[in-house]
Amino acid sequence: MEMIKLKPVFKQMIWGGNKLRDEFNYPVDFDNCGECWGISAHQNGDCTVAGTEYDGMKLSELYAAHGELFGSLKSERFPLLTKIIDARADLSIQVHPDDEYAFEHENGSYGKSECWYVIDAEPGSTIVIGHNAKDSAEVKDMIEGRRWSEFIREIPVKAGDFFMINPGTVHAIKGGTLILESQQNSDITYRVYDYDRLQNGKPRDLHVKQSIDVIKAPFVDEKPFIDPDVTKNTCMEQLVTCEYFSVWKLDVDGEKTVLQDQACMLMSVIDGEGTVNGEKLVKGDHFILPFGYGEAKLEGKMNIIVSSPRR
Repeated sequence: MEMIKLKPVFKQMIWGGNKLRDEFNYPVDFDNCGECWGISAHQNGDCTVAGTEYDGMKLSELYAAHGELFGSLKSERFPLLTKIIDARADLSIQVHPDDEYAFEHENGSYGKSECWYVIDAEPGSTIVIGHNAKDSAEVKDMIEGRRWSEFIREIPVKAGDFFMINPGTVHAIKGGTLILESQQNSDITYRVYDYDRLQNGKPRDLHVKQSIDVIKAPFVDEKPFIDPDVTKNTCMEQLVTCEYFSVWKLDVDGEKTVLQDQACMLMSVIDGEGTVNGEKLVKGDHFILPFGYGEAKLEGKMNIIVSSPRR
C-alpha cells in the first residue's frame, strides 16, 4: 500500500508574507502568500493527489470513492484540514462557531475546532488567545464600544508553542509568526475586528452579530487534553486530543518506525528531509498514510506534525 502524497493549494492574503516560497520552496508566483492548504478536501481549496494509481484525483473525490483508504469514517466529507500559515502582518481578531451554530447559520457547514503548532516566531512576537470580558453581556458591550485594548488578551509566543483553539475562543495570529494549523474541514471565520484595514479601498466585512452570538465568556485558559490511549506509538509526542482529532509531533533523527494504527494519518514535514519506507521527503511535503498502511520506517532528520480524525 502506498502513501497518498498531495499537491498543496496556496492562498494570497492581505497579511501574508513570502516564507512559504522562500523557506519551503513552494511554487508560488505571487507575493503575500499567507496560507498553504497542504491536506484539504474543502471546496475552497481541494488538494490533488500526486502519484499512485489515484494520480490527479482531488482529495474530496478520493474520499468519496474510496472511503476504505480512510478507515471508512462516518463523516460525509473528509473531516480534517492542514494548513501552514505565514503571517507577515496581523490577522483579524476572529472567532469560529461550533458544529451546531455553523450547521444552522452557514448552510450545513462544519464548525471549526483548530490548533496551532508554532514553527517559527520573530523575537518579541505575540498572539491573541481569549478575551477579558467577565460574561456575554460585557463581550457585547466591549465589542460594540470598540474597547479593543480592554477586550483582547494578548500573550507572548515562541517557536515550539502549541495552542488549542476551541469554537467560541477569540483568537488571532499576529505578524512575525509561522504556524501549522490542524483543524476541522471548515472555512467559517467570523471577524470581530480588523484594525480598520482597507482591501481594494474598502474595509473587509466584519461579523459582529455572529461573533457576539458564539464567543464564550468568561474565557477559560485550559491546557490541551492528552489521551495516551489514542495510539501505541510512544515515539510521537501527543499535543492534543479533542472530539474531532488528535495531533502529535514526530521528531526523526536517524530512524523511527511508526505504526499506522489510526483511520488515517495526516503528515506534514515542517523541517528537514529524509525518507518514509524509502520514498524521499523534504520540508513542506504533505501526505496521508491510509488505513491499513502498516509500519512506516522514517529515516533522516525531520520534524513532522501528525494528525488523525477521531472515528
